[in-house]
Amino acid sequence: MKLRNKINLYTAFLFALLLLILNITVYYTFSKLLLDSELTTAHKEMKNISDNFGESLGKIPNDSLLRSYVPVNGMIEIVTEDNNSQLPAFTSADEQNLSKRKSVFYRSEVSKTIEYEERPYSFESMPIIMQDGSIANLQITKSMETATKILSILRLVLILVTLLALIPVIISSRLLSNFITKPVTSMIKTMTEIRKSGTFKRLKVEGKSKDELFQMGQTFNHMIDLLEMNFEKQEQFVSNASHELKTPLTIIESYASLLKRRGLTEPKLFTESIEAIHSEALRMKEMTEQLLMLARHHEQWNIELDPVNLNQLIDQTVNAFKNAYKREITFEAVNEAPIFIESDDKKLKQLLFIFLDNARKYSDDIISVELRKEADEIYIRIVDRGIGIQENELPKVFDRFYRVDKARSRKQGGSGLGLSIAKEIADAIGIGIQLNSATGIGTTAILLIKKFEKL
Repeated sequence: MKLRNKINLYTAFLFALLLLILNITVYYTFSKLLLDSELTTAHKEMKNISDNFGESLGKIPNDSLLRSYVPVNGMIEIVTEDNNSQLPAFTSADEQNLSKRKSVFYRSEVSKTIEYEERPYSFESMPIIMQDGSIANLQITKSMETATKILSILRLVLILVTLLALIPVIISSRLLSNFITKPVTSMIKTMTEIRKSGTFKRLKVEGKSKDELFQMGQTFNHMIDLLEMNFEKQEQFVSNASHELKTPLTIIESYASLLKRRGLTEPKLFTESIEAIHSEALRMKEMTEQLLMLARHHEQWNIELDPVNLNQLIDQTVNAFKNAYKREITFEAVNEAPIFIESDDKKLKQLLFIFLDNARKYSDDIISVELRKEADEIYIRIVDRGIGIQENELPKVFDRFYRVDKARSRKQGGSGLGLSIAKEIADAIGIGIQLNSATGIGTTAILLIKKFEKL
C-alpha cells in the first residue's frame, strides 16, 4: 500500500474511532442523565401523591381516589402485604397490559427502572397506612417511552453526524497525505531520473516554514552535492592517476626489460636500473598517497579542533625539518606573548611541511619563518630565496599536477600535488593562503588565520 493511501486510511480510521468514542460517551452520559431525571421526577410526584393520598383516605372512596391519580401513561395500585387487596389496578388507556404484571409488596420505599414486555418503565413504591391500620404500598408505574424515543433520535443524530463528519475528514486527510508525500514523490522521481540519466539532480526546495519536509529536501540536496563531489573526485583521481602513473610505469617497464636482457652481464646497467626502479617506485607511492588524500572530502578527514600553541608548534616543525634535511631555517615570533588558536595541530603541521619542503626544493639559501599577530589576524610567513615563480604562473600553482619547472620538479621527485594538498588542508581548517613571488628573487608563502582565541 502506498504511503499516501496509508496516511489517508489511518487518519480517517483514527478520527472515526475518536468520534465514535466521543459519541458513545455523549450518548451514555445523556442517557444516564435523562433516565435519572425521569426517576427523580417520578419520585417527587410519588411523594406528592402519597401525601395527598394519605389525607384523602376515608374521605373519598379508594376507587375514586386511585382513579384521580392515574398517570397519563402508566398505572397506579395499592398492594397489601398479603396481596389480597380488593382494589383493582387503574391504568391509562394505552398501558392496560400493566395490570397483568405481578405485584410485589415492599417494606420500604423503592424507586427504580423496570422493563415489562420489552418496554422501559419507572417504578415507585411508597408505604402508606390504610384506614384499618395495616400497611400497604402505593405503587405507580410510568412509561418511559418518551425518554427512549429521545435517546433513539439522539443515537440516530450521532450516527449521521459521524458519517457526515467523515466526508471532510477523508478529503482533508487526502490533501494532507498529498502535502506530506509530495517531497517524497519528488525525491523518488529525482532519484529515478538520476539512475536513468546518470546525471546528478536536486530537489526544488520551497517553503518558509523550515519544517521537517523542508529539512529533508535540504538534506537530500546536500547528499547529492556530496555524491557529485565524490564522483567528480573519483573521476579526477582515475584520470590523474592514469596520466601521472603512466610515466613511472613506463620507466619501470623499460628498466625491467633491460635487466631481463642485459642485467646479469652488465653490473653498471644493473645498478642504474635498480636505482631508477626504486626511485620511480617511491615516487609512485608518494603520488598515490597524495592522490588518495585529495580524493577524500573534507568531512572525511576527521578534523579535530584543539587549543594549539602556534609558537611551540612552528618551532617544533622547523627544528624537525632542519634536522631531517640539514638546512638552515630561522624562526622569528614578532610578538612576545605566545599565540593560541583553535585548530587541528596535525593538519597545520602538515601544511607547514608542504611549504617548507617546496622552499627546500627550489632554494639553496636560508629559509625564514615568521609568526606575527596584527589586530584580529595572525600571519605565518615562509620565505625562500630561490628561483621564484613567474607572475603569470602564480594562479596555476594550486592546480593538480601543475609544475612551474617540469624538468626540475621531476628530477627532484615532485608530483605537482603538494600545493593542491596544501590548498585542500587550508580550506578544511579555515586558513587562507597567499603566494608572492618574483623570478630569481624567491617566494613568500603567507598563511592567514583570521579567527583565534587567546587562552
